[in-house]
Amino acid sequence: MSILIKKIGNKEYAYLALRDGAKVVHRYLGSASDAKVAAKIAEHKAEKRVPDEYRSLFWDTDPDHIDIKKNAKYIIERVLEVGNMGALGWIQRLYPAQMMIEVIETSRKISEKSRNFWKIWFGVADAH
Repeated sequence: MSILIKKIGNKEYAYLALRDGAKVVHRYLGSASDAKVAAKIAEHKAEKRVPDEYRSLFWDTDPDHIDIKKNAKYIIERVLEVGNMGALGWIQRLYPAQMMIEVIETSRKISEKSRNFWKIWFGVADAH
């Protein structure tokens, strides 16, 4: 999901771009100068950053330079290994469960104890 700004003449209009199966659907949000639309755009931009309450999980890097999409595996690994339930909720809003399961199964940075816990949590068939 992303927000697109289209400029027509002197005005800017915001659209929400969503995937619907193989198609991308655009939904009109309104004029980019509208206060409600501007708040929605700001909220969407904030979702692309590590929230302040979880910045301490990323002690070894500058959280401002973490790209939520490009660094998805790193974020998932860190939250599953040392995060709390709030951080889990945050990544569940960002990433599909299947992506988290793939990281659980392939990551060398998640301990075996944590790996088994998360396999049970996500209902993976080969959990012990």
